[in-house]
Formats: sequence, C-alpha cells, structure tokens
Amino acid sequence: MKKLHVLTLAALVAASSAAFAHGDEEHAKPRKFDPAKVEATDFGQEGDPKKVTRTIKVDMADNMRFTPANLAVKRGETVKFVVHNDGKLLHEMVLGTKKALVEHAELMKKFPDMEHADPSIAHVKPGKRGEIVWQFTKPGEFQFACLQPGHFEAGMVGRLTVK
Repeated sequence: MKKLHVLTLAALVAASSAAFAHGDEEHAKPRKFDPAKVEATDFGQEGDPKKVTRTIKVDMADNMRFTPANLAVKRGETVKFVVHNDGKLLHEMVLGTKKALVEHAELMKKFPDMEHADPSIAHVKPGKRGEIVWQFTKPGEFQFACLQPGHFEAGMVGRLTVK
C-alpha cells in the first residue's frame, strides 16, 4: 500500500506544473494528530502526542551526521523526536525501513522538489527544530536518514532498534 502511495505521489508530482519545495516551512510545524488518518507501516505508526512516553533529542549537522546515530526504543512505546538542525543546510529526519529509505532517496533524486507531509518525516531548516511523534508497534532494526540530495549518500543515516 505504501509503495502505491509513493508511485501515485511520483505521478502527481511529474504531472504537476508547479511543485512545492521539499523543505517548505510547513513541514517543520508539528502535525495535528487525527486518529482516523493513522496508517500502520512496517516500522510503526504516527503516535498520539498525548501518549508520548519518552522524548529523544536528535541533532543534525552539515558533517552529514545525526547525534545520536544509534537509538533504541521499546515495542509499543510512543516517542517524540525533537530534531534540531545545527547546520547551515536544510536537513531532515525520515524514519523507515532500510528498503523504504533507499527507495525514497532514489525518488528524491528524480523529484528533488516534491512535497509530502508524512508523519514519519521532519524537515528542518538551518537553526530550527522539528518534531516526529511515532509509536513503535513492531520489533526490528530500522533506520532514520536525511534524504536531501547527497546527504543520504554521504552517510547521513542512523540506526533504530525496536525491542
């Protein structure tokens, strides 16, 4: 289902005469949680901000690294990630499976200005912060990455273990 959404998005972007910037300021604002719109994924689902059990601060920098780069959470936990961009470039934190992040990175190369407002993504302008609230419903090894062109390829990837 997720793949169908990505393909549909790609088709809409390609057909659109005006694309919006991937790093639009709107993406940095916290989303309004709507339980009716929560969609399960292989790595969890959007979390209810009222049920956050832990807050994790993550810094992003122009050396193409996340700090911390390795995170561990418990299955069932709802985590608020507070993501700060310490650099001078636009960065983002995208949660996902390794396969999904690789596919998304490839799509970003083809459509670098595509707009999307996914609850598992925080786009953060230099000096600003963003948030992701995520419930980890499945155990496993997952990743988080910056999919801005060239950043993923430069190693801006972290590991997320759900036990």
